[in-house]
Amino acid sequence: MLICPQCKFENPHANKFCQKCGTSLTHKVCPECSAEVPVSAQLCQQCGAECGTVWWAIIAQEPILTGSSFVPTQVGKDEEDEATVSSTSSSSTPQLAVGSYLDQEQRYQLLEPLSAPKENAANTEVSARVLDCQPYQLSPIEAMLANQEQGLTPSIETNGIPSLAKVYISLQSQTHPGIPLIHDAWQQDDTQVVIIQNRSHWQNLLDLWQAETTTSLQILHWCYQMTQLWTILEPFKCRQSLLELSNLRLDEDQTLALQQLYVEPLNSQPAIDESDDGEADTFALQGRPFTIQALGQIWQILFRQSQRTQFGSIVQILEDLQVGRIQKIAQLRSRLEETAAELEAPVTPSFQPTLEQELDALTILQADELEDISAKADDLPTVVLSMQLSSLEDAGRTDVGRQRHHNEDCFGIETKINKLELPKNRVLQARGLYILCDGMGGHAGGEIASELAVNTLRNYFQEHWITNQMPTEDNIREAVYLANQAIFQVNQQDARSGVGRMGTTLVMLLIQGTQAAVAHVGDSRLYRLTRKRGLEQITVDHEVGQREIARGVEASIAYARPDAYQLTQALGPRDENSINPDVEFFEIVEDSLLILASDGLSDNDLLEIHCQNHLIPILSSDANLERSVTKLIDLANEYNGHDNITAILVRAKVRPNMEGSGE
Repeated sequence: MLICPQCKFENPHANKFCQKCGTSLTHKVCPECSAEVPVSAQLCQQCGAECGTVWWAIIAQEPILTGSSFVPTQVGKDEEDEATVSSTSSSSTPQLAVGSYLDQEQRYQLLEPLSAPKENAANTEVSARVLDCQPYQLSPIEAMLANQEQGLTPSIETNGIPSLAKVYISLQSQTHPGIPLIHDAWQQDDTQVVIIQNRSHWQNLLDLWQAETTTSLQILHWCYQMTQLWTILEPFKCRQSLLELSNLRLDEDQTLALQQLYVEPLNSQPAIDESDDGEADTFALQGRPFTIQALGQIWQILFRQSQRTQFGSIVQILEDLQVGRIQKIAQLRSRLEETAAELEAPVTPSFQPTLEQELDALTILQADELEDISAKADDLPTVVLSMQLSSLEDAGRTDVGRQRHHNEDCFGIETKINKLELPKNRVLQARGLYILCDGMGGHAGGEIASELAVNTLRNYFQEHWITNQMPTEDNIREAVYLANQAIFQVNQQDARSGVGRMGTTLVMLLIQGTQAAVAHVGDSRLYRLTRKRGLEQITVDHEVGQREIARGVEASIAYARPDAYQLTQALGPRDENSINPDVEFFEIVEDSLLILASDGLSDNDLLEIHCQNHLIPILSSDANLERSVTKLIDLANEYNGHDNITAILVRAKVRPNMEGSGE
């Protein structure tokens, strides 16, 4: 089954184009030069840009089994050749050439030499990046998880799935961002192959730990995140995953994440493994149960390797862990919370897996193989740092579309950014005003209304937004009413009537630091995209269909009305007593892409359908916003094009507020 990358329609395996939307299933468009590239290619043949779908492959063999063969399919060969098998201690691991395929279907192609075998886990494992040569092909595990999520199957059937893959599947139900997602898996004899999300290019925790700009409070935050993951990993015997420095990564929001999972042998205890130069940089396993002292040891290694001095209360915490005065993870979390309070960090609830969620995750693994986790039903609060803005970027564009003769949309962007940067401190003070209006009333009507609304709102905030404080709801409403009145007066002066009365929709975003406010009238929208929450539509259209849904009518019935998409509110046709703008405030607590869109862009669920390929990449700092907004306009012209198209992209990056934390 081939899944269309654009509309997600399921196509037969032999199809070259999507049966629903016509998208090519054999070629993709290079994100840099727009050349057509085969889906099986890693790089664009024209500009060299990375285009392929890359995964992280883990090949595991049980140490007690020797002499087994792992049979890859070599490049350019139809027959199967047995791979070279070299013995490592009591186990054998496959040696595959770069360019070999891991599977007989020739889907996963090795991009680099396999890593050195890991012998401190339940299996002897090697790993490497692999290219997915059939990226649109649905894997059996993807299909199984999709059916489970949709409720099509009461439980996940795992017969025939490798034991290591079952751990990933179980932990995936925890929805914790630190756990890599599984994509595919299979077993051949005593060899397991698991394909997961590739995080090898993510930043190493050690690199940022040792950075001069990293403060004690940020380090404390990562320590707390490790205790969270410890609690989640403990029932699945995967705590070893936290004790490999190279396995500790950070996502773009600087949240602690694991590159892969390491399953512990039964009755094992981590012990510091000294390298040849005497530096402890990893853990070996001994025959005793795990304790949380291992966390203290890995923190000490991080301090030592980063050449940072241990600070304040963390010194006492590490000492108490070493001598056994801290015995339980709850005690350790409490001590970290106390230290956070000393550093003036607010503590609020965050990721909190319930006992029911933890028990649900055990449906695959045998209960008698796991510890009783009833004691872990307590809430798991996390240290949430107050955030500050680290960058604010924006871009906007409007287009007439493919069917209209003139453009009645208008937009305005006004930002003020003051930046102070010192060797150990960076302060960004920023505010942004983003206005998008979709006019109505015909040529010289809708155009006038939308432009008049944008200018009225800009002038109001230039006069009234003079401090570093977000305007109040009353201020925002007053500005919207003034814009309405300006258009209404022109209608009255020109004696316009009926459909000749001009008007406009409005969606307006205000940003002050990490605070944001949105006001809207009509069906122009604000969307928010983050890595953790995905794409969210923040505004609700002011139209008949939504009004009926709010009254309790089912959506299918509400939108069966011929007037379902008729606006219930707009600026200008009537006086201020006939409008009630929606105003909402929210905090920017993680890196966010905010999208203001006229209906020429948002119609037919365009943004929802194309989020994965066209919106998520824009979250990256490497993505050029001007180029990205142009691509969105082109996308709307390709799939909609019936109306004017306007988009404003706002990319807000945040980081923990270190003010007052000190070193």
